[in-house]
Amino acid sequence: MSTRHILLGLLASGPSHGYDLKRRHDERFPQARPLAYGQVYTTLQRLVRDGLAEVDGTDADGGPERTRYRSTGEGALELAEWAGQIAPPAPFVTNEIFAKVVVSILAGGDAATYLRAQRTAHMERMRELTAVKTAQGADLSTVLSADYALNHLDADLRWMTTTAARLTTLTAEVDTGHPA
Repeated sequence: MSTRHILLGLLASGPSHGYDLKRRHDERFPQARPLAYGQVYTTLQRLVRDGLAEVDGTDADGGPERTRYRSTGEGALELAEWAGQIAPPAPFVTNEIFAKVVVSILAGGDAATYLRAQRTAHMERMRELTAVKTAQGADLSTVLSADYALNHLDADLRWMTTTAARLTTLTAEVDTGHPA
């Protein structure tokens, strides 16, 4: 996920302070890792440097001085271009679950037990996400984020089921060095 473009997207609705951008990011992307304040301010400085955002003023409001930023026309153009780019499907599997199953098979471990335990963890997370998205007052970002995560967890579960059914064959291939 591009922090640069996410912040430009949040600035598209109007000028904002870095503190507010961080808060809105964490609200709009509830399943993502929260942004660190340092990351927000470093990214804002780069956006200003690159002409994609500019300082819109400062406020004190009885506290420390806070800089307000806004997107520029160039920033709006870059955001529109980025938002319209198709994200290529991942060409390689880079999932920790996949790696642990393969290593378990190669090392003579108990992949079946691992898959059952992982399935239990996935099911628990799916219950949590379903509760979050069906809670009264759940906003659109929360529902969309939970749906996205639920679909990925579901895909993992289907892969785990298929892999568990193939463990005997996969283990035999490793033991003999030949496809079964």
